[in-house]
Amino acid sequence: MGHSQADKARSRDRILSQAAEQIRRSGLESVSVGKLMRSAELTHGGFYGHFASRSDLLTHALERALDDGKAAFEAKSAKAAPDYGSTVRSYLSRAHRDSRTTGCAIAALAGDVARADDPARQAMSAHIERFIGRMDDALGGEDPDKAIFAVSALIGALVVSRVMADEKRSDAVLAAAKRELLALRERD
Repeated sequence: MGHSQADKARSRDRILSQAAEQIRRSGLESVSVGKLMRSAELTHGGFYGHFASRSDLLTHALERALDDGKAAFEAKSAKAAPDYGSTVRSYLSRAHRDSRTTGCAIAALAGDVARADDPARQAMSAHIERFIGRMDDALGGEDPDKAIFAVSALIGALVVSRVMADEKRSDAVLAAAKRELLALRERD
């Protein structure tokens, strides 16, 4: 007896949700197709009914993780129009730093994606470009280089703050980056 398209879509969604959670927690290379399918309560053989390859799965899971991270950030911001100051303060907060598995997937996975196949890099690049676009709008759209710098500094500072073993030093990284990024609006 075959499965309905709705059943297949629910199974694919369950696989992607679990894979996205796994890569956010442990990185792209942590995903084992066999273990993933067992955790989704599906057979290993059924995997190829949903994805062409492990690389295909990882690209789709990365897209899901990026979408989930963006949605979570926007839900916390609760603003329709981009606001530069609140974005900087929220992104470079202790709460965001400490939410490694639910915060920005770009910061969590950039190192992995830099070493990944092109489809994964393309997926993350598209999200970074949209982030730059939102920041450019929030900065007034007059200098695209400021938006590129701001996004790079936000992601970099969050990553470095997560790496720092000393919490006070980690807080200092966030505070310094926040201070400089907020001052960026005023510089010409």
